[in-house]
Amino acid sequence: MTQGALEIWGIILALGVGTFLIRYSFLGLIGERKLPDWVLRHLRYTPVAVLPALVAPLVVWPEATGGSFDLPRVAAAAATLGAGYLSRNVLVAIAAGAGTLYGLLFLIG
Repeated sequence: MTQGALEIWGIILALGVGTFLIRYSFLGLIGERKLPDWVLRHLRYTPVAVLPALVAPLVVWPEATGGSFDLPRVAAAAATLGAGYLSRNVLVAIAAGAGTLYGLLFLIG
């Protein structure tokens, strides 16, 4: 299935307009008004909800292995979670995950 250049540009333009409207509906219409405390409390958890959704497919179905289970990536994710939970420090969690991933990729291949 191939699309023509006009169709692809139409999709890109529609996605751009949709993205703008979604962001404008929140940032543009609210502007400088103060948000209620319950909204601010829920917005604080947005990165915590988004990051696992971005990372989970890379750990569970890594493209580098064709979607099959890969011990170094799962171990790196576990090390990142464990180090982050114990230390409460993002840099320590990143270092633990990166060290585990590259160490196991070096050892196992």
